Amino acid sequence: MRRIIGLAGLVVVLTACGGTVTTTASGGPTPAPTPTSSPPATPTPTPSPSRVITGPNVSGCFTEEDGEIFTHGDDLPGVITGKGEVGVVITYERLGNVCNWRPLSDRLVEAGYRVLLYARDSSVPPEDMAVKMGKRLAGKKGVKRLFFVGGSIGGTVSAPAAARMGDKAAGIVALSGAIDAEVAAKITVPLLQIGTENDGYGGAKDLQTSHDAATKAPANEVHIIKGEGFHATDMFRSSYGPEVLDRIVAFMDRHKG
Repeated sequence: MRRIIGLAGLVVVLTACGGTVTTTASGGPTPAPTPTSSPPATPTPTPSPSRVITGPNVSGCFTEEDGEIFTHGDDLPGVITGKGEVGVVITYERLGNVCNWRPLSDRLVEAGYRVLLYARDSSVPPEDMAVKMGKRLAGKKGVKRLFFVGGSIGGTVSAPAAARMGDKAAGIVALSGAIDAEVAAKITVPLLQIGTENDGYGGAKDLQTSHDAATKAPANEVHIIKGEGFHATDMFRSSYGPEVLDRIVAFMDRHKG
């Protein structure tokens, strides 16, 4: 086991096959808050576009200049940006939208990944939507494998969605997710979880439960920001943002195959 301390208070535990204990920067056990039964309903602020958007776009944040704009379901928009052989399907948090994920999407495209972001259809279970988008991206010429990434409920469902994609799945990244122990026990691809200690959903207790159960994951990493309560993409806009983005990209680079 290696322990790496990034920005102040950011705790990192790396394991090959689980069985480790998350520790704080001071070396003691990480306190575990009691999670709520469902993801927070408070939406995070949506970045305002820097220019007036006309024509096909996704939430005013992605246009045809960024990549292929498509529609699905009841004429809901999505975008595929980048040209890499390894794809990334991003499912946003409850009441969020694709704009909150632009910082990660830009980093991934720069690193050579092909990224799909989409507006969620609330009438379809999030897991089914993630699988549907995975199949769409996997069907693109040149795409060989997929990472499933999500925040809050989007992170929670990324694990079962990846399982349903079989050998196409390269790994899972969950920000403030609460992956059920029974689901985590069946994960057979690399797993990265990131959250904050005091988050009511996807906080220290939820992440530790999933980490301990995911004994079949060939890589099983959990990163907990001590003493904070940022939820999902709120971390991108915090002082921890650059470190969180770096860790996600580094994890994918190690496990893209």
